[in-house]
Amino acid sequence: QVRLLGSGGGSVQAGGSLKLSCVYSGYDYSSGCMGWFRQAPGKEREGVAAIYSGGDSTYYADSVKGRFAISRDSAKNTMFLQMNSLKREDTAIYYCAADQDRDCVWVDGHPEFGLWDQGTQVTVSS
Repeated sequence: QVRLLGSGGGSVQAGGSLKLSCVYSGYDYSSGCMGWFRQAPGKEREGVAAIYSGGDSTYYADSVKGRFAISRDSAKNTMFLQMNSLKREDTAIYYCAADQDRDCVWVDGHPEFGLWDQGTQVTVSS
């Protein structure tokens, strides 16, 4: 059974940084797609970042490119999302997510995931 448990959310001022972590179990990272999506109140879900094809490829939404970085520590079964230069519009619930498709499932150029955790709140204030 796949389990995902994200953490690291919180409140930060604009321009600050946060690092989200996601511990996973029961999941073969090398054969799937993992990443993060977020959802803000009244807005559509947005795929933020993904790492796939056995870790050879990464994806970032245009809105976070150059500011966010996805990585993993395979020895600890943990995935990270380093978020720098945070903006108010980054405020959302962030979900650690995974999919069995090694190359991710893409919808309108964004990754879609079949599994996700309970989410962690990120709030950026000005």
